Amino acid sequence: MFERNKIDNAEHAGVPVELSTVDGVAVNGRLLIAMGRNVFDVLNGSGAFLEFEPYGGERSFVAKASISNVKLINVPRAANLNQRLHDLDGFDPHAILGVPSSASFDDVKSAWHKLAKIYHPDRYSSAELPPEVRDYLASMARRVNAAYAVLEAPLQASKKAAASRAAPIYTSQPRA
Repeated sequence: MFERNKIDNAEHAGVPVELSTVDGVAVNGRLLIAMGRNVFDVLNGSGAFLEFEPYGGERSFVAKASISNVKLINVPRAANLNQRLHDLDGFDPHAILGVPSSASFDDVKSAWHKLAKIYHPDRYSSAELPPEVRDYLASMARRVNAAYAVLEAPLQASKKAAASRAAPIYTSQPRA
């Protein structure tokens, strides 16, 4: 009755493109495509319009007849991001999670939870995304989790220390 792999058209993936119109205007933005579909299906489909969101502008529908060229804008490879994950000099867990360094642990946990939902691999499992985008999303998920682990470590250490102090190491058995 219900298929978990099917996604309604309510959610869209934004594919970065440069649209050139027949009158020579080039606009950079995102081509909004329903999850589970790819750019080529949408461009060659029967629909007469494409949903497009120019950078810094509002979403609109563009007639396919007015488009002369669609160029996919290269998404940066995740290799650079993976290298930064290993570079601890530029690793600021507060900046990654978007919280100030004075934030409480509840705020840190809330920010982590929000970002973990955004970048979780299951969210994009049924979408046909370019490999670069999949690599980027996976790298960001690892980066967000690493930032949370760094900020959670002192709390976990204090909990472990408190638990070890509370439990006796040895209790003698009463003699009968």
